[in-house]
Amino acid sequence: MDTLNRIAIFRGKKIRKVIFLNEWWFSVVDICGALIDSPDPGAYWRKLKQRLISEGSQVVTFCHGLKLPAPDGKMRETDCANTEGIFRIIQSIPSPKAEPFKMWLAKVGYERVQEIEDPELATKRTRALYKAKGYPDSWIEKRMRGIVIREELTEEWQQRGVRQKKDYEILTSEISKATFGVTPKEYKNLKGLERENLRDHMDDFELIFTMLGERSTTEIHRNENSQGVPKLKKDANRGGRVAGVARKELEKEIGRSVVTKTNFLSKPKKRLKAS
Repeated sequence: MDTLNRIAIFRGKKIRKVIFLNEWWFSVVDICGALIDSPDPGAYWRKLKQRLISEGSQVVTFCHGLKLPAPDGKMRETDCANTEGIFRIIQSIPSPKAEPFKMWLAKVGYERVQEIEDPELATKRTRALYKAKGYPDSWIEKRMRGIVIREELTEEWQQRGVRQKKDYEILTSEISKATFGVTPKEYKNLKGLERENLRDHMDDFELIFTMLGERSTTEIHRNENSQGVPKLKKDANRGGRVAGVARKELEKEIGRSVVTKTNFLSKPKKRLKAS
């Protein structure tokens, strides 16, 4: 599920967005912050929402509380709306930036429509983004393959009874513990990460064993037609152990731990070439 949250940029302002019901949903507070000059966009949105409700406007009904990464790194629920809802909301916000923002929003929304019709476009854009950040082609190939394997696994989980976000986190943690001996949270702490995506800071071996653990888990689910979180959790541990055994064997051969503190936060090109 780690591919669902994104950050978009409008005139230097960060707009959090997330895929929900197969389309982009945007943080209303972030959009208020991009359109108005206010030290507290959250307070502005609360007052605007109260006014709209008192006027009997249906605009607020377009909003859903979705979890997005907050400045402290934690996932917190915030009002979000899809492209149509945002268009309606900004009609109530007096700002000279409203018209250029509408054009920006239409472009962002259209890109998502294109990606739904042709998933290869999303892959190309992701590759280009990693390339622009200085990642080498060999690393990008592994990362992209890992994304596919992860998506296959989460689809299996959904089909086999997983509904809550916390259950995805529990299953992911089970694979990680069995593969690397640490949970994703512990892994991020080890690498000194906060809001960053853990997998974007893994080296070749870490990505390879992550893929092995998740692909093994998917195959176990399919072979045993597993259903329900308790059974899926046992499968996740078994799939992770397959990768964990392979990791330990490699560590014996190379004389060092695969789990490293290395990340790509500083001097990315130099570190990436070394990985």
